[in-house]
Parts: sequence; C-alpha cells; structure tokens
Amino acid sequence: MLFDTTLLENFPIAPGVYLMKDATGKVIYVGKANNIKVRVKQYFACGSGRDLRPQVPFLLNEVAVIEPIVVRSPKEALLLENTLIKRHKPKYNILLKDDKSFLGIRLSKDHPFPMLSLARSKLGKDKAADYFGPFTSALKARQLFDLSARLFQLRQCSDEEFKRRSRPCLLHQIKRCTAPCVGLVGEKEYRQQVDRAKALLQGRNEELLRDLKKEMDEASRRLEFERAQECLKKIRLIEALNERGVVQPQYTPQADVIGIKREGEDVVLSRLMYRDGRLVGAAHDEFDYVVEENETLLESYIMQLYMNKAADVPQEIIVGMEIENRETCEEILSEKREKKCSIVVPERGEKKALLDLAQANAEASFRRIKDKSALKEKQLEELQELLQLRHFPRRIECYDSSHLFGAGFVASMVLFVNGEKEKSGYRKFHIKSVEKGDDYAALREVLTRRFAKTDVKKELPDLVIIDGGKGHYNLACQTLSECDVALCDVIAIAKEESRHDKGLTQETIFHPGAAIPIRPERHSPLLRLLQEIRDEAHRFAITFHRKKREKSIIKSALDEVQGIGPVKKKRLLRAFGSVEAIRAKSVDELMKVEGIGKKDAETILKALK
Repeated sequence: MLFDTTLLENFPIAPGVYLMKDATGKVIYVGKANNIKVRVKQYFACGSGRDLRPQVPFLLNEVAVIEPIVVRSPKEALLLENTLIKRHKPKYNILLKDDKSFLGIRLSKDHPFPMLSLARSKLGKDKAADYFGPFTSALKARQLFDLSARLFQLRQCSDEEFKRRSRPCLLHQIKRCTAPCVGLVGEKEYRQQVDRAKALLQGRNEELLRDLKKEMDEASRRLEFERAQECLKKIRLIEALNERGVVQPQYTPQADVIGIKREGEDVVLSRLMYRDGRLVGAAHDEFDYVVEENETLLESYIMQLYMNKAADVPQEIIVGMEIENRETCEEILSEKREKKCSIVVPERGEKKALLDLAQANAEASFRRIKDKSALKEKQLEELQELLQLRHFPRRIECYDSSHLFGAGFVASMVLFVNGEKEKSGYRKFHIKSVEKGDDYAALREVLTRRFAKTDVKKELPDLVIIDGGKGHYNLACQTLSECDVALCDVIAIAKEESRHDKGLTQETIFHPGAAIPIRPERHSPLLRLLQEIRDEAHRFAITFHRKKREKSIIKSALDEVQGIGPVKKKRLLRAFGSVEAIRAKSVDELMKVEGIGKKDAETILKALK
C-alpha cells in the first residue's frame, strides 16, 4: 500500500469530495461524503466497518495521495463530484456514455416575452438564456418549475409557436400563462413577472416576499381584494417553498476564492474555483520559509498565478484582506482577461460565506500537509538511527539501471529531499562503455560520472541508495571512495528471491552500520519509504529505456526502406506519429504527405508489412 494511513487523522470532519491519486499524480477515483474523514477511513478499516466493494483492494494498491476538498453541503459535494469525474475521467469511477447533465430551469432573454422551460444544464454555453440550477433532484427541479409557472404565468411555448398563435392556449385557461402571444399582457407587466421569477430561482426569496407583501397592502388599501388574495396565495407558496428548502442561493458565477493559513514561516493557500455558478475544483499551494507579510504574499501569489500564459482569469478574485496595489492588479488582470476582473474583500453575505469555506480548506490542507512533513521528518530520523547513518538523510539520491537482455543499457537517478520527490534533480544516463549485461560496470560508470570532480554539483547527497545486493553495495562504496567522496552514506536494497514468507518476497538492506544486512518487517513505515524511493528510480529508468528502445525501433524500421531519406522520414513521422500508424495506412493516405509519391508509398508499405 502506497498511502500512509496515519495522515487520515487530520482529514476534515465535513461534507466534501476526495480525490484519490496514484504515484504519478493522476486522479484514479473521485468520491463524495457527508463526513470526509469517516468515509475515507472506511477504505482502510478492518471488520464490519470496512468498504467491501470488490474494486476497493485494487484501488488501494494504486492510491498514493488522497486530497480532500471541503464544501458546504452534501448537494454541493454531489455536484462537484459530477464535475470532477467528467474532468478527470478516473478509471475506477463509472462514466456514463450519454454524459447527461443535471436538470435545470431555462429562462430565455433574447425575446420581449421570455420563455420558461426545463432543460439539461448548459451553464455558460447558451448565451441566449439564463440557467438556474443545476438540481441534483429532478423532482425538485420540476416542482420549482411548476411553482414558477403558477406564480408568474410566464409563457412555455416556443418562439415559432408564439408567432403563429391567434388565440390563447390551454395554459392560459388554467392560469399558467398570461397569453402574451395574443396581447393579453403588456411587455412592462410581463417583465415585472420575469424579474420576480428570477428572484425566486436565484434564491432571493426575502426580497420577493417583501415586494409581494407591499403589493398586497397597496391592493387592500385600494379595495382590490381579488388582487390582494392572489398576492397572499403567492406569499404562502413561497413561504412553504422556503420551509422545504427547494431553492438554494446562487453561487458567485465566475470567481476564484482564496483562503490563507499561516503559522510562522509556513503558509498554505487554498483556491476554490467557481465557474458558471458551480464549484468546479480546488487547488492548494504550500510555501516554506515565507518572510513576507500576508498582504504582500497574497499580491505576489495572485500576479504569479494569473499572469501565467495558460491561466484562466475569472471575473472576480475573492480574498480575505486588502492588498496594497489592488487597483493596479485589477487593471493588469482585466487587460489579460480582456474583460473586467475585480479583487473583492467581502465582509458579509454569500461571498463572505465562500471565503469562509476557502479558509476552512486552507486550514484543513495546512494540517494535512504539515502533519505529513512532520511524519516524513520522524521517518528520516528513525531511518538514520536504524541504519546507523552518519548524517540526517535530508537529501537522498537513488540509482537504478534498465536494459533488454543486456542491450540498450540506460540508468536513472532520482532525488528525494525531506522525503519528497524533487523532480528537478532527476537525471538520465546513457551507458557508454559497458559490455553487454554487466550491471556492475554500468553502476561504476554512472557513479563515476555523477561524483567525478568535474561533475560534482553544489550539493552532495546525504544518502545514496542502490537498487541491488551486497555486490552492488560494495562496488558503490568503492567507487565513491575512488572519487574522494567521503561524506555520503551508502545503502543497497534488494529483493531476496529465495526468502518467502507466505508467498511474499523479503526485502534486504545492506548498510554501513553492520556487517549483517537487516530485513525489516514487511509493513514497516521505514521500509515503505525506501521502497517508494527505489520504485520511483525503477519507474524512471524503465520509462527512459522504453522511450530509447522505441526511437531505435522507429529508426531501424524506416531506415531500411529504400529511397526514404531523413526528410521524408521526418515528414512521415510528423504526419502519422509512429511506424505502427504508418503501417496501418493505405497508399493514397501516404501520398498525401509532401514528397511521397505512389512508388514511395508502395515501397514503404511493402517494407513495413
């Protein structure tokens, strides 16, 4: 199991979603929960509380990271889960082929008498209408639509039908439509009903109730009792609607909400992204050794984040404090967006509620991230003690090699700092001077190239890990000594194929503290850390070897085709991507490539097939 279950103690006790990611950072499952901590713990529990779905063991074998996102209600969690599944397409989630959206209510806006209808939500895509929702319950959507039709009597016929009609329809007779199609209501009066319908659908019920009570009082003073009675009916329907909780307030349509959590020099910023009225995602950024004040830090974060070429600048950026150069930042971001962008510091209302939610996410992420850092530090201290290392292993380099039956030798180096991957320090090695299949010579070449005086970097590792046995360990110690590198500890980790416990291979560690290697418990957190580092080096080496082998295969396959030189070869690969794709094409398809005639195409296919 790659995931460290001790991290679960700092998961939030709140509704939300959780993203399960593999070791490469790819999302493989998205789940929702009324209580994130309790739900995620069920995956790892024993006994009656355990999640017994058959796919769970396979999922847990791949999960390396679990990222929670806190929301305000189970409904919002369901909507966010749906959005994230569509975005990431995780392999352990069910993906519907028809990809239907949730049901919403559509109100057209390009007509003097707007039309009200039910529709599958197209938030942000249909500029000719306003959409309200989406609703997780189709029943609630239909109830609200029916109520809106009874209260405000907006037309439900299409524009074409509106043009053709010469007399009122059945909906007018049952008081569900004011019949604007035949002029029984004026545009001004109809527009008033449209505005009231919007207020209801946006959750602004208090405002709507105020207007209706005022209208009822005026009607009573004028002795217009039928009109007053009609207003009273609407008021009671809306009050009943509030009690049932069918309508919830609209979220900010286009906004990023940024929460900040700081303790000393450690800072975590959480960003909730709302698009077209829905929460579509969250991001968390961690910073260490921060000396700037929060206001300066926030300004720098906003500018670096949104001035990135690929960044999506929202309509509003909601933050919890004033920044010094707010107007200048707004001007720069508005120019990039080519529309107005505002930086908002709310003190109350819906936007303040969203900011509080972002703040809760920042605090939850801070606890989770810092707890993980503390756990890693403790593991490294225990590793130093167990292996009797001379130095605290803050900076660890791990080496592995890869080949195919002794051919195509390559090697890799991965770097871990404070127990975490530091991908900027990864290195690849083409093995140049090694006889076929000589692992020891390959290791000597790699270590010599890394630690030779002419190639020593500014910072040497505290610990070097070799994927191999006692022979590899001794060779590594000897090579570092020959390179005059005396400050690095060296260990080797190997699988002992001959030692099995209930069918599982035993890991063995060779280290400088003792002549006899140690064999840690299979579930030891220290062994899990070493395996994580070793497996990352193995993955990196195999990936590099596979790419090198594919290039070699492509080169040899096309180079053997008579009459196909470097230029034509390059054009073919650019057009079709691979030799396999070229092999699958017809003569006519190959002739579409510049410089490839019929004779060339026939020769290529004959050679490849």
